[in-house]
Amino acid sequence: MQGQTTDTENANLRAEVDRLRERDAATREILSVIRQNRDDEQPVLDTIIRNAVMLCHANGAGLWLLNEAGDITRLASVATVDPEEASFSPGLEYPRDENSPMGRCLRDARAINEADIHNDPYYFDGEPNHVRMIEEVGIRSRLLVPLVENGTAFGCISLVRLEVRPFSDEEVSLIESFAEHAVIAIGNTRQFNALETLNLELSDRVNEQVVEIERMARLKRFLPAVVADEVISQGADSVLSSHRALLGVLFCDIRGFSAFCEMAEPEETIEVLQTYYEEMSKLISVHGAGVDQRMGDGIMVLFNDPLPCDDPAGNAVRLALEMRARMTELSKQWKRLGYRLGFGVGVSLGYATVGMVGFECRFDYTASGTAINLASRLCDEAADGEILLSPRACIAVEDKYPVDSRGEFALKGFRDPIEIFTLGSGVVP
Repeated sequence: MQGQTTDTENANLRAEVDRLRERDAATREILSVIRQNRDDEQPVLDTIIRNAVMLCHANGAGLWLLNEAGDITRLASVATVDPEEASFSPGLEYPRDENSPMGRCLRDARAINEADIHNDPYYFDGEPNHVRMIEEVGIRSRLLVPLVENGTAFGCISLVRLEVRPFSDEEVSLIESFAEHAVIAIGNTRQFNALETLNLELSDRVNEQVVEIERMARLKRFLPAVVADEVISQGADSVLSSHRALLGVLFCDIRGFSAFCEMAEPEETIEVLQTYYEEMSKLISVHGAGVDQRMGDGIMVLFNDPLPCDDPAGNAVRLALEMRARMTELSKQWKRLGYRLGFGVGVSLGYATVGMVGFECRFDYTASGTAINLASRLCDEAADGEILLSPRACIAVEDKYPVDSRGEFALKGFRDPIEIFTLGSGVVP
């Protein structure tokens, strides 16, 4: 057996899992505020900026919006580590300057990560705003991330530090996801206000209701029921857009199914597959998974999107244990008929890109990314009756379930060997 994960690596993994949990909790808080404030964007913007400061360890953050004419930027929300030391207040306005860092961020609709604004030409030229930021406030590093809709930036999020410490790629990615949430919240408010205006005219109100009914019918046709219900409950299709989410991912399939199909009659194959799907679907439904997809004898199950949950890895493990128990019973029944079939499961925890893919009349809600690929490879590696866990999934559940290392394995699609853990039965005393 190859080398075990060291204590330092375990500590690093634990810290990473804790960081992912903090970010997931912040995302769930923001989504909750969005659902509760469809007619008012301000609580959402304030929640986003507050979490941006906390998770990125910044000294302050602000969210700026362009006016309708596009020539004035207004500070819509601000947060600092110490509110009493805030140097800028909501409502502050500046003329838009196309050549300033914020102007370029808005013009090009791209993030600008300034390692040290002391080196900015605007400061050398004595531009009053930059002089104040550096000499009075003490700002050194700054990150600007645009709010983009249909390819055009209409605002930005600004994070600052009072030391020369550029923001990491991971922090930039996090703020970009926050910017997407801000766009959704602002879009929701605009839609709500527009609907209120339309409701003043009865004919337009009827038309809107007809369009909404047709939309719901379309969603029910091409989306899993649980996803369609979530979209309808939110009152917007934003959940269908591509986004990042922390997922508990489960892959399972039948061992020996390909060989069975070669020997069995088509009717026997269909009967086994139908029983398998029915029994697994019952368990998936009970455990409240957000999405499940079937590919031959393989099933992929996602936890924490679009339906949020507090313990995605734990939910996936609990489902895996019940699946294994039920498949053990089915395998015994099939063995009496001469079918030698087994069952394997892989579980991972990590971020993935989730959203709707497809084309007209043929859509699906699915996920892609390292966490998805890893769960699939673990399933492939699992022996009959075995549940294999990724390192992150193991750390998330090891306090509740017995786990053992199987050592490091080279998995297809992964550059470095990955330590794999096997899940026992029962719970940790």
